[in-house]
Amino acid sequence: MLKPFSVFVGLRYSLARKRNFFLSFVSLISMLGVSLGVTILIVALSVMNGSIDTLRADALKSVPHVTISGDAVSSNWKELADLALQSPRVLAASPFMEGEANILYQGNNRFVSLRGVDGGLEADVVDNPSSRYRELLLALTATENGIILGAQLAGSLGIYSNADLSVTALGSLLARNLAGTESFTVVGYADFGAYGNSDTALINLAKAQELFALNSASRFTLRLRVDDIFNAKSIAQELFADYPGLRIQSWDEAQASLFNALRMEKILTSFMLMMILVVGAVNIVSTLVMVVADKGADVAILRTMGASRGSIMRIFVVQGLVAGFVGTLVGALLGTLLAANIADISLIVERIINSLAGGSNRYFISHLRTQIDWGEVGLVCLAALAISFVATLYPAYRASKIQAAEVLRYE
Repeated sequence: MLKPFSVFVGLRYSLARKRNFFLSFVSLISMLGVSLGVTILIVALSVMNGSIDTLRADALKSVPHVTISGDAVSSNWKELADLALQSPRVLAASPFMEGEANILYQGNNRFVSLRGVDGGLEADVVDNPSSRYRELLLALTATENGIILGAQLAGSLGIYSNADLSVTALGSLLARNLAGTESFTVVGYADFGAYGNSDTALINLAKAQELFALNSASRFTLRLRVDDIFNAKSIAQELFADYPGLRIQSWDEAQASLFNALRMEKILTSFMLMMILVVGAVNIVSTLVMVVADKGADVAILRTMGASRGSIMRIFVVQGLVAGFVGTLVGALLGTLLAANIADISLIVERIINSLAGGSNRYFISHLRTQIDWGEVGLVCLAALAISFVATLYPAYRASKIQAAEVLRYE
């Protein structure tokens, strides 16, 4: 099949066996630089995606997909819950009431986020895969003054078995009304995720209403579990469009500080690792500059045969893009392969380190989790090709400015 003139010559320059060993070496280094940059970027982004996914799943053990609050919820939450459950996109709905309280046990006290829940509905509305969590909620429902503590909270209070403790709402403390103190029996300990284990406790919804009677800030809130957590807020807004005044908050807004920090870290990390691609592109520039110097006579001959300046530019752009394309392709294959097997590879490295360290058991990164986002892989590849293309422009422009008469005068 016939190829355009510039593509044909550019590919011939790229694929032909080079007589200049140094030039071949620099060309190889430029391709390896691009490959290394693409590989590291894909692996780093996959590891960060896996970490974010793990943290998201951990946060959703206690944080609902979306919450709806307002006067309409406080006065008529059942109607709103029934309306939400009519949508196939809503999987479960449950009311809760949350406020600050102080827990006292044998002289140890902690300020916690105390949440009143309906045990029968709560199990379905939270992404907590533990069957033990459902059993605890049933036990909570059966115990009038029962309380479930976060595992870390129970440890900090020194509670290791069923015990009785005192709970005082923050509103009662501020009003110096100790008559509002209630005694509760610990029915168990739950995993509320890394960000809820140290300061979260559950009680029955009816007891929460009594406990927070003096706290005007503690009102009924409706929480929903939806089929698409990334569109949780838009689903709720569409459902309650006819109810103005409702405050709708999604899980990512409730944990905005955490996930915004993770997104910013991901962006900054990607930007820093992108510098490896830039280094590879600089090598492409240096390679093409030397190629232009080496092929000056060829360029002059092509010019005398009628090749335009644009054709000369395209020849060297094609040659540079071949290096960028090969480097990107190799980097993408290696990156996805490493990202898919990084946990197994790290486990092997851990075992080698342990054996070299005299058989000691040192923790490494064998439990690393990755998640490959093919859209991000495509963006990394496009970015690598774009940087490679930009790197070819200056040498190609230099080649197009070669004066045939000046070069051939001494040939």
